Amino acid sequence: MMQEDASELGDGAVMIPAGLKIGANRRSAGEDIQKGDRILNRGLRLKPQHLGIAASVGRSQLTVYTALRVAIFSTGDEVKEPGTPLPLGGIYDANRIMVAAFCEALGAHVNDLGILPDKSDQIRSALEEATESHDLIITSGGVSVGDEDHVKAAVEELGQLHFWRLAIKPGRPIALGQVRGVPFAGLPGNPVAAMVTFLRIVRPVVLALSGATELTPKSYQVASGFAYTKKRPRRELIRVHIVAGDNNVPTAHRFKDQGAGILTSITSSDGLVELSEDHGEVKVGDMVEFIPFCEVDA
Repeated sequence: MMQEDASELGDGAVMIPAGLKIGANRRSAGEDIQKGDRILNRGLRLKPQHLGIAASVGRSQLTVYTALRVAIFSTGDEVKEPGTPLPLGGIYDANRIMVAAFCEALGAHVNDLGILPDKSDQIRSALEEATESHDLIITSGGVSVGDEDHVKAAVEELGQLHFWRLAIKPGRPIALGQVRGVPFAGLPGNPVAAMVTFLRIVRPVVLALSGATELTPKSYQVASGFAYTKKRPRRELIRVHIVAGDNNVPTAHRFKDQGAGILTSITSSDGLVELSEDHGEVKVGDMVEFIPFCEVDA
């Protein structure tokens, strides 16, 4: 029994209240974990509660995978480092900063190679050097169809592309391949496209290369608070915020501007509604698949 429920009478005697059941407040050995039970699975991303359960069975150390080594760089003569003067026609590099932060949140060691100009020889050299000491190379920009988009050509020269230009919006120019055997991911230059394709395509690659086994984020069915007609066959990811709708059903409302360069559409949204390739018209009240940003931001 709990000592605060007893009354001391003196001379070593105590009064126990009536109504106590036999075994109440007892903590039996092995009631939570028994000998031979598996408490942690290989490939699990360790969180504080997992460390706690390991400590509860006396483990002071756990064997883990070596942190993934990721090289990241952006390309483009117009792309400038935040904190420096911005010339006419220039843009600050948001993509590299975002992607590096995402990778670090996933436990990777990031080597920031900065911003490369639109020079094919410099891009080729950077890719070649990155293969010597990294497990994954991620670039931003240079994988579209412009005259100064040199990343795709350099990757094909040094290795191979497994796919390029997916039927996805935003993020069509996404590319995955290998450079001298090292996995490569080429993200689009537009910041929303870069973020969305990282979260849905590159994030699982980072997790898999890091030894994780759970690669797919949890998604939830919510009601659509908007009407929309999507092109087929194309997958679309729509930025939305969630409100309590009729009968308190979670309802997704579409951010007003879905442009691939509107980064405020990410910071002002709760997540993404993902419409598959065979999805056509969406009506108000239809149930749609919602992926919260909290499921993919780490």
